[in-house]
Order: sequence, then structure tokens, then C-alpha cells
Amino acid sequence: MKNASLDLAGLAAMDTAEALRLLKGVRDAALSGRRPKVGPRADIDESWQRMLRRGLDPERDRRAGLLPLEELERRRLASPLLEVLPVLREGLVALAEGAQHIMVVADAEGRLLWREGSAAVLRKGDSHGFVVGADWKEELVGTNGVGTPLVSRRPVQVHSAEHFVSTHHTWTCAGAPITDPRDGRLIGVVDISGPLSTMHPATLALVTSVARLAEAELRNRHHEALDRLRSVASPLLGRLGGRAVAVDANGWPAAVTGMAPPGRLPLPRSVRAGRLWLPSLGLCTFEPLPGGWLVRLDEASPEPAEQGRVVLDLSRPRRPCVTVTGASGSWSHELSPRHAELLYVLARYRDGRSAAELAQDLFEDPSRTVTVRAEMSRLRRHLAQVLAHRPYRFAEEVEVELVLPERPADLLPHSSAPAVRRGRLP
Repeated sequence: MKNASLDLAGLAAMDTAEALRLLKGVRDAALSGRRPKVGPRADIDESWQRMLRRGLDPERDRRAGLLPLEELERRRLASPLLEVLPVLREGLVALAEGAQHIMVVADAEGRLLWREGSAAVLRKGDSHGFVVGADWKEELVGTNGVGTPLVSRRPVQVHSAEHFVSTHHTWTCAGAPITDPRDGRLIGVVDISGPLSTMHPATLALVTSVARLAEAELRNRHHEALDRLRSVASPLLGRLGGRAVAVDANGWPAAVTGMAPPGRLPLPRSVRAGRLWLPSLGLCTFEPLPGGWLVRLDEASPEPAEQGRVVLDLSRPRRPCVTVTGASGSWSHELSPRHAELLYVLARYRDGRSAAELAQDLFEDPSRTVTVRAEMSRLRRHLAQVLAHRPYRFAEEVEVELVLPERPADLLPHSSAPAVRRGRLP
């Protein structure tokens, strides 16, 4: 019988000292391998298990050096988070100051780029190393409101002794990841932190809402940029013969002629003018446009004679990607967590999997075939030439290389899919 789990509302209703004693008891039991009467919350338990597998010291974190000022400024200017910093400030800073919290914004590597809020709490944050330029990856400092959401890709609240490392037990924090809707990349996390007495169960919902507002702002800016590109491209496309599409730098179509509107085109990391091969379209000619590219399908050139090679690289826990190489070139694409899971299973089962089998592999529920088919349909828009269906599989003539992390436990750490959990076993 599974033991009961803690909940944030219950912790908030307790006296601070009582909640701290309870959480320390739960943590001590987990570290010693005992089963407590009340277990940790699911996100916390998953994080603790990752830390135990890594052999992280539960009594002392390992702090990396701060970023040099030049590198900090470079990251700030290059980060998409800069575009939504006003949204984050408006939604959280005033509240943070009033509630004796601070707001921090970190990039996808867990480096703190901005920090604002209560002056008194800022000083307390200094003693925790919670300062601009610091590295708060989970594998470095343990379970926390910055590093843990970056791994799980879910909003997480971490209170007191839910922090894996004991030196952070006087702290409470709630963080939510932020994803760029233009390309699906995880770009960072926004976090609210403060002393134990400032803990409130609604904090996580607030931080999550503000993170979603930031993503909506990025989406609005994207739509405005596509409208500007469309105004330039539409007159040009009207004078062209053949098939062509105008796309932005992330591959999103703004205007099209001679063909059905495609979904987002997966572009090479470094697009250049000239002839390039795309897995979904074949050989194309790229010409620069203000804010994007004109992509003209090469009608006279045949499709590549060979299907080529696929490299599924899962060696970097936060940046799974797939690289497709054909007769006319290669292309790489960073994968979403779900697409990384699906391709991992297909790489393991070269004979293919039915929708029901994939649903079992991912969700432990063979009835969730609608979700599987929808995700596979999205994948096949990008990988139509190397993915087959009925059953879903890599095409027989394609060479597939699966690159795994050095440590099996680091395989897709965000994933709870049964097939991935099996793959983490030594």
C-alpha cells in the first residue's frame, strides 16, 4: 500500500517549526532508504532520487564560480527572456517585495541572469549563493526552485527540507519553466524565493500564471513578426511560378504559393542562401528576406536517392536532438520532451510499434492512442522521409544511431515514461 504524500496546503497550515520537523523526518527517511509514514510530494521524490543516483552530498552543495560580467551581459542580451522581462517584473516584483520575496530569472542552464525584490531578502539570498551569475543547476546544488523545473519541465515549489541539500532548509521557493513558442525551446525559469515564513501554497500558481503570460507575450511578438514578413513576401510570391514558401528564421510559414501551406519547416541551424536539402521538402533554394527566407522548391532536381542516416542524440539531458543526413546535406532539430521519448522508443524497436504499444511505452495506458497519433503526426511533418507508419517505425533503409548519456540514470531525466525508466536501469 502506497504511503500518503505531503501537500502544500497542509504544510502552509502548520507552524513553521512543526512543518520543518515533519519535512526533515521525511527527508531523513528517504536518505536512509526507510519508508516514512508520510512520503514526499511526487516532484520532490523524483528529484531526490536523481540526487541520490548522482551521489550528491545532502549536507553541502557544490557551488560553481559566478559568471564574469562580460559573459553575464552577453547572456542577458542574447536571451529571449530579455523580451519578456517587463512582463515578469510587472507580474511578480511588486508582490515579491511586499511578501518579503525576491524574483530571480535564470537561463536554460540554470544561471541566474536577473534578481529583484525585497532588499532584506536579497541580502539573505547572498548567504545562499542566490546571486546574479550563480549556477543553480539541480545536479550542482540539489533540489531547488530553479534547477528542478529545468529538469522536470514542470512548475515546482520547494519548501524548507524539501531541498535536498540541508544548507537550503531555511529557504522556500517556487519556480516555473518558460518555453519559447517560436521554436519550442526551454529558455529558462522564473522563480520566487524567500525565508520560510513567507511560504504560501498559492505562490506556485501565481508564478506559473506569470510564466504563461511571458510565453503569451513571445507568441504575440511572433505573430506580429510573421505579419511583417507576410507583407513583404506576399507581393513577391504572387509574381513567382512553381512552389515556394516564405518562412521566418524558425521555419514558421508566413506566405505560400503553388502548394498547400506546410507546418513549421525544420531548418538547419545555420541557414545560408543557396541550395539546401530539407527532410520534408527535398532540395530547395533559399533566398534572404527581411525577417526570414524565401524557400523555392527545386522542381527539376530529383529527391535524394538514399534516405541516409539518423542520429538521435540523447547524451545532453536538457537538449535532445535529431540529425538527419541525406545525399544532399544534413539537418538538425532540437526535440521536445515528448518527441524525444517517441524517437527513443522507435530507435529501440526497429521493427516498429503500433499506436497502442507506444501508448503503453509512454503512458502505461494502451488506450491513449489519440495522443500518440497526434504527436506522431507532428513528428512526421519534420521527418517524413525517415519515419514510416503502420506500424510507426524508422524506414528500413535508414541507418539509425542512438547516442545515450554516459550514465544510464541521466536518460531523459524529465520523463516518467515506462520505456525510458527501463532504459535508465544499469
